[in-house]
Amino acid sequence: MPERPEIVCICGSTRFTDEMRAANRDLTFAGVIVVAPGEADEVVTPEQKAVLDDLHLRKIDLADRVLVVNPGGYVGESTSREIAYARTTGTPVTYTDPV
Repeated sequence: MPERPEIVCICGSTRFTDEMRAANRDLTFAGVIVVAPGEADEVVTPEQKAVLDDLHLRKIDLADRVLVVNPGGYVGESTSREIAYARTTGTPVTYTDPV
């Protein structure tokens, strides 16, 4: 039986949706299972944002590694919380750009 593929959770600012999609595609073609942030075409309410934020932490729980998509080194408040959470759970964190 083949070894289980690595599971990577993508984190990053919603302003980098295109970059996160590209990372998802590249990782998937490399044989990685990708867990990515949810997307919405409409304005998200504060209540929905809270649900999505908590759900994303659960996605980090599933991952072997977190990949932070951070063009130009940008890391926002929500992403900073996700990084801190990953570190407290011992999940390795890597970045697309230097921090």
